[in-house]
Amino acid sequence: MHIAPEHSAGSPLSYRLGIDIGSVTAKVALLDARDEMVFSAYRRHRAEIAPTLCSILDEASESLGDVAVSPMITGSAGMGVGTRYNIPFIQEMIAAAELVKRRYPHVRTLIDIGGEDAKLIYFSPDGMPDMRMNGTCAGGTGAYIDEMAALLNVPVGDVGALAEASTRVYPMASRCGVFAKTDVQNLLSRQVAHPDIAASILHAVVLQILATLARGIQPEPLVLFSGGPLTFIPALRAAFMKELGFGPDHVLDAPHMELLSACGAALAQNGNGHAMRLSELGEVLGAPVGPASADTHRLAPLFAGEADLERWEKARWQQRIERVSVSEVGGEPCFLGVDSGSTTTKMALIDRQGRLVFTHYANNGGNAIGAAREGLEKLREEFAACGQPPRIERSAATGYGEDLIRTAFGLDEGIVETVAHFRGAKAFDPEVSFVLDIGGQDMKAI
Repeated sequence: MHIAPEHSAGSPLSYRLGIDIGSVTAKVALLDARDEMVFSAYRRHRAEIAPTLCSILDEASESLGDVAVSPMITGSAGMGVGTRYNIPFIQEMIAAAELVKRRYPHVRTLIDIGGEDAKLIYFSPDGMPDMRMNGTCAGGTGAYIDEMAALLNVPVGDVGALAEASTRVYPMASRCGVFAKTDVQNLLSRQVAHPDIAASILHAVVLQILATLARGIQPEPLVLFSGGPLTFIPALRAAFMKELGFGPDHVLDAPHMELLSACGAALAQNGNGHAMRLSELGEVLGAPVGPASADTHRLAPLFAGEADLERWEKARWQQRIERVSVSEVGGEPCFLGVDSGSTTTKMALIDRQGRLVFTHYANNGGNAIGAAREGLEKLREEFAACGQPPRIERSAATGYGEDLIRTAFGLDEGIVETVAHFRGAKAFDPEVSFVLDIGGQDMKAI
């Protein structure tokens, strides 16, 4: 759909609307004729971009009325939306530089962290920008911090508060989230204090961005920090300042820096762009996309329909291990297997016939011993409910924490993961020829 002009060329517009659609969040900034912000929004879109924008526009209408706006879109996901709905687009670094040059001409360095990218812009004394962007890897970005917060089992907003109470920083991978998870898991298993881990995570983000984007050029004050992580996590700003050797006077404390690119997109308009009412823009964004554009460059669906899916489900469950209840086992000997993975702990208790008596699967939260203890407690409780203790003839551990779990709980033996996979697969099908496993931090093909 196209945006029809409401005003003739050269006619002043009352409001300019900047929309920044990032990989994780949608930001909106609405400026009046004096370039003052009269409405703003910042929220995660969870891949529901159009509904999120429509909801924001409804809120703007409730606040300001159904005013006429001239929209400009930016952001890593903005080009596709702009092309689809014929909304003018501006690259996000250009939008950010535009705002800095107009409002903060004394800034010499802009550091911006987004959901899945990071940006650094050096400004020469005459205002010319040297733009650097990491848009190919989410290492050292907001997504990286999200993943690490999940391992710490805290909201991402609490990572900064934790870091402020730290006393030590540990070296940690930042280029790859998988390697970083391994480092965090290791620190958690060593009972390192959560504040120190949080501070180490933020420090790793700083080193990653400086190594990737600074490229040997020392950022100069005045520095402006922008983007959601740097706006909402003061400890991350402090980590940058400490690494760069900057004090409070070297950093510009400006408002609404989470909306930097959205404001820049609004300011970048020359005042004679296409305009429409907020309600009309909402209708444009809420309209279904035509089938031709929706199917462009898409792969064929995995299943042709519900019947196809049902056939696949039926075939998938052809081979299933027989299960028996705890009461049916009685005092017969059983065999326990514990798979202590990097992110989850799995347990299986079988009888002499290979039938499943007990299973357990849970996230280990970085505490492999605690997760294994929890599973064993549940095993004991199930047998206690039947008035008898379990008779475990032999036990074995495998996985990421094999040696730790075997030693901590006195299990009889350890077994290499790939061997355990093969033994388990042969229990399903003696003629098995291939095993593929995707774990928390590794992948195995046998």
